[in-house]
Amino acid sequence: MQQLEKSDPYSSLEADTIKRLEDDYLFSTYKRYDLIISRGTGARVYDIGGNAYLDFLAGIAVNSLGYNHPRIVRVLLEQGQRMIHCSNLFYHPYQGSLAKRLAGISGMSRVFFTNSGTEAIEGALKIARAYAHKHGQADKSIILTLKNSFHGRTLGALSITAQEKYQAPFRPLVPDVQILEQFTVGALEKAFTKRICALVLEPIQGEGGVVPVPEEFLKAARRLCDKYDALLILDEIQSGMGRTGKYFAFQHYGILPDLVTVAKSLAAGYPLGAILGAARVAESLQPGEHGTTFGGGPLACRLALEVLDIIDQDDLLRKVTELGEYLVQGLKRLAAHHKSMGEIRGAGLMIGVEMGPAAKTVVDRLLKRGVLANAAHETVLRLLPPFVITQGEIDEFLSSLDGVLDDVEAESSSAGLSR
Repeated sequence: MQQLEKSDPYSSLEADTIKRLEDDYLFSTYKRYDLIISRGTGARVYDIGGNAYLDFLAGIAVNSLGYNHPRIVRVLLEQGQRMIHCSNLFYHPYQGSLAKRLAGISGMSRVFFTNSGTEAIEGALKIARAYAHKHGQADKSIILTLKNSFHGRTLGALSITAQEKYQAPFRPLVPDVQILEQFTVGALEKAFTKRICALVLEPIQGEGGVVPVPEEFLKAARRLCDKYDALLILDEIQSGMGRTGKYFAFQHYGILPDLVTVAKSLAAGYPLGAILGAARVAESLQPGEHGTTFGGGPLACRLALEVLDIIDQDDLLRKVTELGEYLVQGLKRLAAHHKSMGEIRGAGLMIGVEMGPAAKTVVDRLLKRGVLANAAHETVLRLLPPFVITQGEIDEFLSSLDGVLDDVEAESSSAGLSR
């Protein structure tokens, strides 16, 4: 590490310089915390001063194997010396093998690789429209999406991201999008018509507050998509690749979608996304109708193959289930004596805790105690720790949260009395 740092002049920049450069030269699209992360190991990251932070965010569900995993580092070094990129005009050894693995674990038949989750969503929307056209239904164009969904920030993905704060500055959006306001079978049945070409949903809404879609709703979605020859598109960008204790959240419900989008943790932090498609959509795209420059490159695909090997060989799906249950039980114990804690929901290591308006304050206070977390949908403490988290580290988090909630609730009571 010391030798690498000597060859990296940027690692020695002062904090004020780093912040000033970003303030001066970046579009101001992020409200960053006052933390400069320098490196990471396991479930911890370190700032430029060497202070450690327990990571219960994992790069927003990206770093599922934590930081500095020796097998991931080995692949980076080996493949980096061999080849990082080649054009999709040619074959390379890893793309087909990864596609086969992903098809096998998902029950799908075809794969298209992208660079990100947003791009996977854009491709899935194109496939939905192309499927309708190829079946002689050009007027079958409406995309059905759910309230509080989040599918990305490019124009098509944003158009089906049914949250006003994300959409408002960018209207007009892509037309022929219909929003379902209620997650009930009755509302879904009423919304469906022969003009709907696809229903897009997250099995567990992430940015929407870690909200699982009801099982009966998902099963009705499958039935109605079959009835109206529409595509069921499941966005598993955040919930997929093992985060819920199965490779995909839909596997908890015994259904098969027509398209699945994945990204985030697929390549352990290296940019890679994918669209996984069932046999019925295999012929929807022909050569020249869709493409990517970087998607499915040799380094990204080899990293993803290693991720899948690690998940299988280290039995991480089972561990995610067990650690998730351990975390939830600990949260329930805290909830018994913290009135600020509301509903606890999610699956595996994708957990949300209703906190109301205190959520952001709790996240800020956790950071001061050396814990990274996140507030989703303004009111939910969202927990997305890496799969390599230990029970001891979960206990450490719970202790920190307990202390934070003691302080926040005491201050709230004091403020109430002073009024």
